[in-house]
Amino acid sequence: MLRFVTAVALCLAVTPSFAQMVSISPEQIGQIFCISRLGNDMAPVEGLLTTELRGAIAEAETRNAALQQAHPDEKPPLGDGIPWQAFPDYAAECNVGAVAIDADRATVDIAYGFPDYPDANFTDHLELIRVAQPDLPEPLWRIENLGYATEGDLRSVLVSAFAN
Repeated sequence: MLRFVTAVALCLAVTPSFAQMVSISPEQIGQIFCISRLGNDMAPVEGLLTTELRGAIAEAETRNAALQQAHPDEKPPLGDGIPWQAFPDYAAECNVGAVAIDADRATVDIAYGFPDYPDANFTDHLELIRVAQPDLPEPLWRIENLGYATEGDLRSVLVSAFAN
């Protein structure tokens, strides 16, 4: 019996009493974004968006669907989907570039590559912020916006697409 009690006490002594939270880094968010772009499936990214960006996308999709229903013979503003990158062409390569962190903000370069046409390569920029979570001790990185290689950004395009 003494051996059993000693063994239990030893197990409890070496067993951590709590798990430490590990959050996703800005670079890892960039990697998830690239995997999603190459796979043409942005569902994994949706959970990494701020509530505000998710809301802006949902509103734009609702407005787009209403226009499509009202004018079924015309292509709606988001007829090619949410513009997740500066140019609509499928890029064969997507890589995380430089990551700049400044307190609760980060910028992650997303470099798109076209091996057969290297002059077409371009780099967009994920704009991240740390967002407090009600049930977690530390804020988590979330995508606040996407800056395009050209002028503009995702949020602006979602608004301007329906300005007319």
